[in-house]
Amino acid sequence: MKPAPFEYVRPESLEEAVEVLAEGGDEAKVLAGGQSLVPALNMRVLRPSLLVDVNRVAGLDEVTSDGAMTIGATVRQADARLQAHPLLAEVLPHVGHFVTRNRGTVAGSIAHADAAAELPLALVAAGGSVVAWSRDGRRSIPADQFFLGPYTTALAPHELVVQTVWPAQRNGESFAFEELAQRGGDFALCMAAARVYGDELRVVVGSVTPAPTVLEVDPSRPGESAAEQVEPWGSIHASPAYLRQLVRVLVDRAVARARERAAT
Repeated sequence: MKPAPFEYVRPESLEEAVEVLAEGGDEAKVLAGGQSLVPALNMRVLRPSLLVDVNRVAGLDEVTSDGAMTIGATVRQADARLQAHPLLAEVLPHVGHFVTRNRGTVAGSIAHADAAAELPLALVAAGGSVVAWSRDGRRSIPADQFFLGPYTTALAPHELVVQTVWPAQRNGESFAFEELAQRGGDFALCMAAARVYGDELRVVVGSVTPAPTVLEVDPSRPGESAAEQVEPWGSIHASPAYLRQLVRVLVDRAVARARERAAT
C-alpha cells in the first residue's frame, strides 16, 4: 500500500516549524527519522493531511553535555555521541536493527510512545525530560509525566519535541537494563531498568504495562514485589503468567547488576 495524499512542508527554522504545526492542528504529523511514521503511512494506519519534515531545522541535530546530555530532535539513534550516557549506551543496541538506528531518531521514538519501545523506558529510568516548543513557547515535561498510554503523550497537537534531556550520571550512581525479545531487533516481551544511587532504588518496567511505569519495589525482594504490581494482558506470544514471571526475573537481574556496578 501507499500513503493517502498529504501536503509536505520542509521548514528551515524552529519558528517556521511550530507555525506550520499550529496551522495543521490535529491533521499534521512530524517527520524526523520516519522509521515508525512511514510504515504507518504506507499501511494507512495514519492519514495526516500535512507532513512537516524537520530535518532541515537548524540546531535540532545537536548533542550537548553540560550537567546533562541534551539530544536534539533529529539526532539519530546510531550517533556515537550518545554512548557517553551509560544507560543509553546499554539500551541503544536493543533498539530495532542497525539499519533503522542509522535513520531513526531518539526524539522520534520518545514522541511515538510505543509501550514496547526501549527509549521511552530509558528516559523515565534516567529521570529525564522532554522539551517541546509551540507558538506559546518552550515547555519542559518530566518523562514520568509525558507517557500517558500506548502511543499517547502529554504533547498538544501543535507542540514539537525539540530535545530530550538525560541527567548526567552522579558519582556512585549506576544503571542496568534487561529485556527479553523473541528475536534480536524485535519489540521486547518484557523489559526493566534499574537505577541505584546510595539507598535509592528506581525500577521501571515496560512492554507489560501501557507505558513505562515506575514501580515502588521492596529492596529486599525487588522482582517479586514488582511482579505483584503489574497486570500483563498477554498475547499470542506469552501468557499473563509468563509475562509476570519475566517481570520477576528481569527486575531481579537489572537490580542485581545495578547494585554490583554501584559497589565497584
